[in-house]
Amino acid sequence: MAAASRMVVIGGNATGMAAASQARRLKGPGELEIVVVERGDVTSYSSCGIPYWVAGDVTDEADLVVRTPEEHRERDIEVRLCTEAVELDPAARRVRVRGADESSGPGEWLAYDQLVLATGARPLRPPLPGIDAPGVHGVQTLDDGRALIRALEGGELDSARGPRRAVVIGAGYIGVEMSEALVRRGYEVTVLDQAEQPMTTLDPDMGALVHEAMDALGIRTLTGTAVTAIRTGADGRVRAVATEDAEHPADIVVLGLGVRPETGLARAAGLPLGESGGLLTDLSLRVRGHHDIWAGGDCVEVLDLVGGRTRHIALGTHANKHGQIIGANIGGDYGTFPGVVGTAVSKICDLEIARTGLLEQQAADLGLRYVAVTVRSTSRAGYFPGATPLHVKMTAEHRTGRLLGCQIVGREGAGKRVDVAAVALTARMTVEQLVALDLGYAPPFSPVWDPVLVAARKAVKAVREAAAD
Repeated sequence: MAAASRMVVIGGNATGMAAASQARRLKGPGELEIVVVERGDVTSYSSCGIPYWVAGDVTDEADLVVRTPEEHRERDIEVRLCTEAVELDPAARRVRVRGADESSGPGEWLAYDQLVLATGARPLRPPLPGIDAPGVHGVQTLDDGRALIRALEGGELDSARGPRRAVVIGAGYIGVEMSEALVRRGYEVTVLDQAEQPMTTLDPDMGALVHEAMDALGIRTLTGTAVTAIRTGADGRVRAVATEDAEHPADIVVLGLGVRPETGLARAAGLPLGESGGLLTDLSLRVRGHHDIWAGGDCVEVLDLVGGRTRHIALGTHANKHGQIIGANIGGDYGTFPGVVGTAVSKICDLEIARTGLLEQQAADLGLRYVAVTVRSTSRAGYFPGATPLHVKMTAEHRTGRLLGCQIVGREGAGKRVDVAAVALTARMTVEQLVALDLGYAPPFSPVWDPVLVAARKAVKAVREAAAD
């Protein structure tokens, strides 16, 4: 009987464990040995849920863990926790790993027949003075969440000092979500961001609606503001965040500056990387030029189906799909990942924020001529109780009318409406075709004309007017 081949997985969260689990479903331990190397102490958890855990919506850390290391081991998947991959040797088909208790030692070389790189992304942590001071927190792992919650619950603070103050650096998804969580924890919150408006994943005019919602929550949001240093007190702890023209007192600082692909191991091994530093793969998620190395999740670049270029988009939805596809391919089945259209949703308090496709600037950078329209509608029939306003912005290609992007900001029922536009983008529909869609209607759910269709109608008119010029 032939010896089992070995699948080594670097990274034990969404992509890595999905790949391992799917491969195990297809091949038993006698055919395939699976070894997962994870530098943390947990597996298969929801990073996206951490802001809601901090806010108190999720009360138990265990609720964020989908499957424990023990549960994976029961399925004949070897999981090595607190172990880091430190060197990759593709020519010899081996990876050197080192446990936390041997941080200065040579470690162990693990041979592989198939290697899965699921190393995720690392939070941006600019080299500012004081950035590593006690009281400055990232929000990427469960360990980060634990440390922040301990601090917020008062273990690191002296309540006699007066109002508790927090500064959030960055106003993207994490920054906005964390600012709400901190307000709900009783903190006075200041958000500092270099951009024109919060949420640079939206156009500035739509980001302004988010800014208004943050102001209404009592969050002091300063845009066009660059941080220059983290100030510390005599005890070495953070006391303020400095900008070019002011200092903002802080007992806690939360970093929400986004992430970059964690590909240092791959770069050192000479694997192909894209413009953003993410690994480049084929449609089956095999690393280009390496038949026995696969990669997925936040460490790769994916094809943008609208813009036609690869982009780095760190989302759990993609990561899980990648793992399923990689595991299927290693296990003898077949799958591909054709690309994305850039769909994402978020919220601050009851304001829902959604986008898909290209922003205006992205369309311009690609050299596309386009029209953009914005409409204000309601979530339900205007006469039905609970109807709330929502804004829809839609972008379409000049002359052809091909849908290029859609953004929605509103309250109940706003966010998931973007999925209609996401399907239309994937199908390369025009705004005229979008208008003809047979969407569901009843007064408790929508006006007679759904807000997405109202925006599409206005976009059709703009395309025709542009063609006539």
